[in-house]
Amino acid sequence: MTKKTDETNNSSDFERLWAPWRMKYIDKIGVSGDEGCIFCEKPREDNDEKNFIVFRGITGYMILNVFPYNNGHLLVVPYCHKSGLEGLDSETRLELMNLSALAVDAIKKTMRPDGFNLGMNIGRSAGAGIADHVHLHVVPRWNGDTNFMPVVGCTKVISESLEDNYRKLRDAINKTITK
Repeated sequence: MTKKTDETNNSSDFERLWAPWRMKYIDKIGVSGDEGCIFCEKPREDNDEKNFIVFRGITGYMILNVFPYNNGHLLVVPYCHKSGLEGLDSETRLELMNLSALAVDAIKKTMRPDGFNLGMNIGRSAGAGIADHVHLHVVPRWNGDTNFMPVVGCTKVISESLEDNYRKLRDAINKTITK
């Protein structure tokens, strides 16, 4: 199936969604080195609530994705600035898995999802938005979370604020680790 095009070779079926607020994210893409890297900068700021850092471990931390696929979308990030798993020592790799398990547990307790997607996009061609600093996505999923909005309206509805997600998940993690 081919789309009709007008005389200037532009697709007549192509629609644009103007989202200038995403420029903050786009500006960070392509920044190399740990200077200018949001995954390096945010933990240094020592303002976890403002930066949505839900939990800090020894070699890594959990932070809410501010451009989430779903409510509760967490990122598990090592403190060290490496582009792939092979650059991480075994202690860091182990803690990333342990933090991922802690994230899943906290999301289960607070949001009751039906399932999860966990994954890494390593490298720009694999879809990494921030390719220079490896991180793991923990995305809760619900039966029916793909509804008519993305299909018909090309719009994803995020039904809870990042601030509320942050408080719920931080509290659940703190209860889990203090047991």
